Amino acid sequence: MSSEEYAQERWSLDELFPALDSTEIEDAIKALEAQIASFEELRDRLSAELDPETFAEALDKYDQMSRLISRLSAYAHFKFTEDTQDQAAHTFQARTHQLGAELDNRTMFFKLWWKALEDDGAEALMGAAGDYRYWLEALRLEKPYTLSEPEEKVINIKDVNGSAALRTLYDSITNRYTFPLEVNGEVKDLTRGELMVYVKSPEAAVRAAAYQSLFKVYEKDVPILGQIYQYRARDWSSENVRLREYSSPIAVRNLNNDLPDDLVDMMLEISKENAILYQRYFRLKAKWMGMDKLQRYDVYAPVVKTEKTYSFAESAEVVLASFNKFEPKVAELARKLFDEHHIDSEVRSGKMTGAYCSTVEPDLTPWVMQNFQGRPDDVATMAHELGHAIHSLLAADHSALTQGSSLPLAETASTFSEMLLMDELLERDPDPEVRRDLLFRQMDDSFATIQRQAFFAMFEKTAFELIESGASVDDLTSAYWENLKAQFGDSLELNDEFKYEWSMIPHFHMAPFYVYAYAFGQLLVLSLYKQYREEGDSFKPRYLEILSAGGSDSPVRILDRAGIDVTSRDFWNGGFQVVEEALQQLEAMPVVT
Repeated sequence: MSSEEYAQERWSLDELFPALDSTEIEDAIKALEAQIASFEELRDRLSAELDPETFAEALDKYDQMSRLISRLSAYAHFKFTEDTQDQAAHTFQARTHQLGAELDNRTMFFKLWWKALEDDGAEALMGAAGDYRYWLEALRLEKPYTLSEPEEKVINIKDVNGSAALRTLYDSITNRYTFPLEVNGEVKDLTRGELMVYVKSPEAAVRAAAYQSLFKVYEKDVPILGQIYQYRARDWSSENVRLREYSSPIAVRNLNNDLPDDLVDMMLEISKENAILYQRYFRLKAKWMGMDKLQRYDVYAPVVKTEKTYSFAESAEVVLASFNKFEPKVAELARKLFDEHHIDSEVRSGKMTGAYCSTVEPDLTPWVMQNFQGRPDDVATMAHELGHAIHSLLAADHSALTQGSSLPLAETASTFSEMLLMDELLERDPDPEVRRDLLFRQMDDSFATIQRQAFFAMFEKTAFELIESGASVDDLTSAYWENLKAQFGDSLELNDEFKYEWSMIPHFHMAPFYVYAYAFGQLLVLSLYKQYREEGDSFKPRYLEILSAGGSDSPVRILDRAGIDVTSRDFWNGGFQVVEEALQQLEAMPVVT
């Protein structure tokens, strides 16, 4: 099928299961039970003298169980995504959470045995590990923080009705929200995704009205959403700091990412130091918009009014063309998602807002969800999520345990794909006004992905400290307000409503400290893209090697092989230098209002 024929549609999940009430699901659950029972038979054979053949057999069995539970869990999540108000989807998602906890509990003995081995014994078995080697290495990093088997089982059971339930509750509450906004003289109730179109309106009054509608709805539930967050944070700290004895709440994420604490601290510190760069940008943007000073409502405003929209087919064509120009293999991989109907791009009431790409297991093409509305941003989102899919597909020759990249590298292909798209759009229309618009969009995007996310992580660090000391929800709101003032300085007028913004950031609830990976990934990509522009074709094999590694090695080692030293301050400052170069190009243009 040509890209001109690609249509906006709901995805097909037939490769997973035909329906929530299908016999195939029950058969899969029975098969999973049989796999777990077979794996449990290995318990009595585990010892420091385990033979390599049995060890390899255990790893293969664990991989197969991971694939099957991933299929079940992904199907549950996809059905919940399709309609967050569907009670059958809620019920099945809760069931898969329970199944996952049971799988973890009944197979936990293997991980605990592996972590407890002396170094010599573990190294002796590594020869039989094959592609599972780094997964095993990463497990042993957790050795100092691992509890006894009974304690670990209690935590797994607790999480089903604890942290997992809190995440689902937050999603269920916030995804039912609708936001009233006057559109063309008529008041409409919009989803959050539909509403966010208007925060980028060329009309200042519309932008303000959209944000005010957003915050008016959330503000009513801040006491409830804030309590959910407090419980989530307390649960995270109680388990990880007090029981497991991590040095801090963020250290848990750092270990999961296999990044040294001081490296993450350095990146956040350098991001804070470079806040002045974006403050400079906001002052420039105000001049272009004919304003003395931006309001926070105006951060993502277009500098000129544009009615440019794209059909879904047009978007697919330009995105795939940008990929093909870089490397035909990359475009071919992206095309698989369209041809296999693995993209849900419709806008529907009850559908989860936002966008994501989900890798289920190596034998399946990933699925992409987005709410496509024809805006230029939607085209960029398509490129972004397809970049994630390309990353997974390039790493599909790895096991289910090592295919997925670590968080620090997870945004590499997605952000790089957006930059390929930008080059393609610019080449198609070299008009100076197009260059100006793309540079402004690049600055807006880098702010959203680097600076905003870094300050989110800084807020999380503060919030966890406050919650630990007994702070109220109002105290968290005050702390977020101080965070915003540090981020923006006097470069714009902060609108009071934004002090509640922290309550509407899903990542705070879904995965504490996840957000800094976006800043890491964006700064990394800026450096990589600079190398690509300087080196041309000779750069491509190194880039594809990074993606093809998936999660089969530590991010620091993967990048080191590509000649990138992420422990250097110069590396991180280099990313901001690329941002400043784009800003300098804008500053050199005559201001047109």
